[in-house]
Amino acid sequence: MDSRRDFLKKSIFLAVGGLTLKNAFADEVPTIDFQEYPKTVKYPEKTDLIMYSDRPPLLETPRSYFSKAITPNDAFFVRWHLSNIPTEVNLKEWRLKITGNVKNPVSLSMEDLKSLFEPVSYYAVLQCSGNGRSFFEKSQTSLGIQWKHGAMGNALWTGVRLSDVLNYAGVKKDSIEVAFSGLDKAPYPETPNVERSLHIDKCLYEDLILAYEMNGEPIPMLNGFPLRLIVPGWYATHWIKSVTNIMVLNQELKNFWMETAYHIPDNACHCVEPGEKPKKARMITQMNVKSVIGTPEDNTVVKLGQVIKVAGVAFDQGYGISDVLVSIDGGKSWKQASLGPDLGRYSFREWFFYFKPQNKGEIKVMVKAINKNGETQPFEAGWNPGGYMWNGIDSITIKVF
Repeated sequence: MDSRRDFLKKSIFLAVGGLTLKNAFADEVPTIDFQEYPKTVKYPEKTDLIMYSDRPPLLETPRSYFSKAITPNDAFFVRWHLSNIPTEVNLKEWRLKITGNVKNPVSLSMEDLKSLFEPVSYYAVLQCSGNGRSFFEKSQTSLGIQWKHGAMGNALWTGVRLSDVLNYAGVKKDSIEVAFSGLDKAPYPETPNVERSLHIDKCLYEDLILAYEMNGEPIPMLNGFPLRLIVPGWYATHWIKSVTNIMVLNQELKNFWMETAYHIPDNACHCVEPGEKPKKARMITQMNVKSVIGTPEDNTVVKLGQVIKVAGVAFDQGYGISDVLVSIDGGKSWKQASLGPDLGRYSFREWFFYFKPQNKGEIKVMVKAINKNGETQPFEAGWNPGGYMWNGIDSITIKVF
């Protein structure tokens, strides 16, 4: 597709009376009137998703999609920080620029990326740092979008190694970091554009790619067309969308996005007592171990004696999932779930569990995951001011009659 013109122009304000986020920072978004939001809408290239805002679009994937390892492109969640997002990109004019502390600054077209560098593909989970924020206790609720489970998804990403592109430009030996920025822009001068950096060693020696395909198709406009930085195992704040500029630096990048946004308490539980401020904070990076029930829906009604299949996904930061345990008695006992195919260390891992209710009434089904490093999903997640990294045990209620 050479051009995506007029994208969203007919439907960017699909919701009547939409919310405008003048301050779109992760920690400072205004409280949303839940009499109007969230609501279900359909955007271009998307199916029905749960919307928390229309400018910028903040769209959540329904729970039912998390019974399968691969999240379809049209059901993949959407999260932008700034309201001026790209609505058209002409690939004949678009260029990726690599500048800064390099021997040969370059400007690469999409055709250059596909012809000059070896293509690579892998599955990786993309998850917003605030996914699950609404599940913290109400008295502990943090500011920010009150996501449920659906600010995450798993896709097959195809692109080129970031290291290959950087080596093509010739990284100088005294380089420290690599900074990335995209096509989204701040609506007001006092709002800083999104620009984030990563350590040079991570960029040169780990599994980062610049992806131009998602599940075998061009990345949807709302998910970062035409090129997205993939940082497997890390939260989405590092996965810069619509990448256009890469700058190699010989000093640390200091701005709002690096020094203030997306920070968590610098301790083992990344938590503090509700209402407290952490004595020391650090930038959020790796995801933690987590599992989610995809089907059946909460409060599903079944007949006594009917066989029930509970299915979902589990994932972590890249060690891989070793076990998923399910409880049908409110956590008193746990039984082993069956695991689906292993699609790679950064991917969702499908799991499923069958049981037949023996009594009428309500059954609380709970799930927890254990990774290959021995880390177990906790019963509850510790609170932090940003409402980040929630990975408490998921549960649903099944009603038997």
